[in-house]
Amino acid sequence: MAPEPSHAPRTALLLTGGGARAAYQVGVLQALARIRRDCAAAGGGNPFPILVGTSAGALNAAALASRADDFDAAVDSLGRVWSGFSAEQVYRADAFGVIRTGARWLTMLTVGWAIARWRRARPRSLLDNTPLEQLLRDWIDLGRVPGLMEAGHLHALAVTASSYSTGTHLTFVQARHPIQPWTRSQRLAVASPITHRHLLASAAIPFVFPAQPLAVDGRAHWCGDGSMRQAAPISPAVHLGAERILVIGAGRMHEAAARPPSGDDGAYPSLAQVAGHALSNIFLDALAVDIERLERINRTLALLPESARGQTHLRPIEVLVIAPSQRLDDLAARHLQALPAPVRTLLRGVGVAGRGEQARGAALASYLLFESAYTAELMALGTADTLARRDEVARFFGWCRRRQVRLPAAVPPPLMAGVE
Repeated sequence: MAPEPSHAPRTALLLTGGGARAAYQVGVLQALARIRRDCAAAGGGNPFPILVGTSAGALNAAALASRADDFDAAVDSLGRVWSGFSAEQVYRADAFGVIRTGARWLTMLTVGWAIARWRRARPRSLLDNTPLEQLLRDWIDLGRVPGLMEAGHLHALAVTASSYSTGTHLTFVQARHPIQPWTRSQRLAVASPITHRHLLASAAIPFVFPAQPLAVDGRAHWCGDGSMRQAAPISPAVHLGAERILVIGAGRMHEAAARPPSGDDGAYPSLAQVAGHALSNIFLDALAVDIERLERINRTLALLPESARGQTHLRPIEVLVIAPSQRLDDLAARHLQALPAPVRTLLRGVGVAGRGEQARGAALASYLLFESAYTAELMALGTADTLARRDEVARFFGWCRRRQVRLPAAVPPPLMAGVE
């Protein structure tokens, strides 16, 4: 497939974090590929020359980058992986694996004062995500990325992580042309080839998955989930020259507070409820604020005369945001029983319990539910939400709508089946 036409505005795709919630992004991408084909725009090259990913979104961004010469094939690959997910592909979900990490981690919370001196009894995380590393190596061929950039199919891939060592938010950038790394308050861009280790670090949900060592200026940083301390999620795409940005979120924007479960007696919140609330803050809130900031800048620039706009480094950037129309916590509550029994037992230990409307702590489980029943429902929701905005999507990309086929009125109804 040919590279992106040079006259097209440079478009970035921003994929946010959210653990298993990132399945929603795949449904959106499947709908985009479908709309693109319907608009007869499939010959236009890679629609996203700039790919920016955070946490689980970094995995999806890297998968797209590794197949930037064939967008449809890349989306098909994402669909196959996410629709067939099981927790065992992401973390140790067997009884021994859960006991070895999760049970020991919970024990350290309760009697750690008694065994703190026993170094070997200090687990690094709630779950062991060793299986994810093997999945990434089998699935995402990052060795193809330099050649795809050289051929013009991809301009840049950026993956974010957060340094536990220094508290700095890091954006690792692999680009077709040399970039000028940027430095902002507690934020640093690092030019570096993206490796599977970067993806594991970006997706290391705090407390849940272990941190990973990444080199920055010759020094090792222990890094975790890129959504932590991410004050400006859109910033990397802007720095990399994006003129328009598609943002796919992993939670409803400005969603109303959830209703308490039926029969809630006002009991003190469980550890799972507190953790779920904290993760929602990490993964969702900064994005909403950054989008509002960008829209405010666009409105301000629109009020300036042409001469004044030419004297500022700011430029208007078109943004399209697609986010779930339903609460993903509620969807997760319906699928808690799909988790392996040892994981359910572990989660019950921190307060995840019940089913459906009676479920408590489902927000925490929504990030760990790498099970096909849940991910397939998220993908279906992403597809439906995007197709409902078909015309808006087509306008954003400049894809003209394909002319509908109209048959003569005399044609019997059975012959018209399947014609749009």
